Amino acid sequence: MASAITAWAVTTGEAGMRTQARGLAQAVAGTVIEKTAPARWPWGAKGAKDDRFEPPWPDLLITCGRRSVPLSIALRKRAGGQMITVHIQDPRADAAAFDLVVAMEHDRIAAGPKVIKVATALHDLTPAKLAAAAARWRDRFEALGGPLVGVSIGGTTRRGAFTLAHGRDLIDGLQRLRREAGASLAVTPSRRTPPATRALLRNAFGDDPGVFLWDMTGDNPYRAILALADRLVVTGDSVSMISEALATGHPVEVFDLGFARYAPFLDGLIARGLVRRFVGEPIPRHAANPMNATAEAAAAVRGLLQARTGVVG
Repeated sequence: MASAITAWAVTTGEAGMRTQARGLAQAVAGTVIEKTAPARWPWGAKGAKDDRFEPPWPDLLITCGRRSVPLSIALRKRAGGQMITVHIQDPRADAAAFDLVVAMEHDRIAAGPKVIKVATALHDLTPAKLAAAAARWRDRFEALGGPLVGVSIGGTTRRGAFTLAHGRDLIDGLQRLRREAGASLAVTPSRRTPPATRALLRNAFGDDPGVFLWDMTGDNPYRAILALADRLVVTGDSVSMISEALATGHPVEVFDLGFARYAPFLDGLIARGLVRRFVGEPIPRHAANPMNATAEAAAAVRGLLQARTGVVG
């Protein structure tokens, strides 16, 4: 039966923020409306209808990212207790300003009555979405032979550059898998992948019948790769990509770009045996332990909803 809970998933528009707010909202609520708020006042009062922040209030307001903190606090006051407010990531503000804060283990905010700490980022990946993607791409990837290694490549961020040296080292490791493990590859770059790196990939694998290299046209095979690969290699520039890979239950290896901002996250996962650094070893030497922080956060939110409204999402 569909949930009667309504939710707003509010961010300032960044893709990584949207997938976290949307994923938690969809895990709990039957009706989810995504809203985009500007970083400063006035918060969408004169914007498109879906981006206005006025009654009727939802049962649940989910925000993500520090730039949406002032909006969440202001709306909580305006709504007068009519909605539960949940903020994702360390707000760098008093947790008492929210009903719940969902922060990552490496964030500075301490766990407490209103703060839960999770090991990975939230996301909107679900078994149903993976199964649907797998059904569309299964024949194409099975034709490559196996075992299949899925490769998700990000790129340059504000935290650091994805250099040509990074691209060469990653390709060297992938070519080792082709030679020594007989692995096939399904590789998907992203919009952030530097053109020079995409050119290196084409030169290395463009004529290889055992490699699928997405040319960034048509349907994105990203979810199908997550679903169908026997082993996943993810570049270390995206907490979201690593978190989604971990939710699949496949062994995950991270190609470490050396970005200091992500070091605590990656080091924590390695310490727990959830991932290894990718160096092209023919056999991954760690177990597959699926982890879905979205489900953990959703359970906490359902508890709040039941206590406040008597309705479980």
